[in-house]
Amino acid sequence: MDLRIFTEPQQGATYDTLLRVARATEELGFDAFFRSDHYLSMGGVDGLPGPTDAWITLAGLARETKRIRLGTLMTAATFRLPGVLAIQVAQVDQMSGGRVELGIGAGWFEEEHKAYGIPFPKEKFARLEEQLAVITGLWATETGSTFDFDGTHYRLSDSPALPKPAQAKVPVLVGGHGATRTPRLAAQYADEFNMPFASTADSERQFGRVRAAAEERGRKPGELVLSNALVVCVGKDDAEVARRAAAIGREVDELKTNGLAGSPAEVVDKIGQYAAIGSSRIYLQVLDLDDLDHLELISSQVQSQLA
Repeated sequence: MDLRIFTEPQQGATYDTLLRVARATEELGFDAFFRSDHYLSMGGVDGLPGPTDAWITLAGLARETKRIRLGTLMTAATFRLPGVLAIQVAQVDQMSGGRVELGIGAGWFEEEHKAYGIPFPKEKFARLEEQLAVITGLWATETGSTFDFDGTHYRLSDSPALPKPAQAKVPVLVGGHGATRTPRLAAQYADEFNMPFASTADSERQFGRVRAAAEERGRKPGELVLSNALVVCVGKDDAEVARRAAAIGREVDELKTNGLAGSPAEVVDKIGQYAAIGSSRIYLQVLDLDDLDHLELISSQVQSQLA
């Protein structure tokens, strides 16, 4: 089971804070550092000092880290044109020496679009599908050849399809709860399917749909990585769990029901339940980015038991 650190900087974090977390992620042996792609805080927090851009952040971290994978969960397709996003991701992949992964979704938070003057189209899913076709098509085009695309929402003509990522293939992540279109899109374009903030029962049901869609496309069993994203709150004892829950404005019982919370033993047991339904990677949503002792505890008492 791979454990990845997943952050929500729109809730209030500077680049320096994210750098400290990314360095701790690397030093403590976690597999990857991922971040959300949002420009507005949620849940009533002020979000000070303000948002940071996902791909500018990852570009900086690409030069400040050496081992960990870097990516988004999820880049909003509404924020960027697909040709531009393909260039950005390829460049950051080069800057990292081939450690980047692209998680991409349709975009959903209308208020942040209004706040920063970003168009919020009605046909978001259709745009996402075309973005995936364009981005993967650009990267797959041989150097010296050109790429054309004639879609409903995007059109490219005689694109040199440059630059190329450092990796032969940048892993693409697709995720979500949709019962029909989401599994189909994952089966067609994704290297990994991520089920965010869901129970084992709901995850198992969605994983089954994704496996079936992948099989219909002729993909081999196990070719598509299945993963979950879950909020994490671990403590050495009940008092520490309660303190960490309070720091992120959550209740312990709710966290235990909907996330990975409790003692290291409790969290290891629940991760095992996700592993039993086919999940091989967990994105640990860390909401208190100043509590690096939390990461150390997870590394020494949870991750060590999953090797």
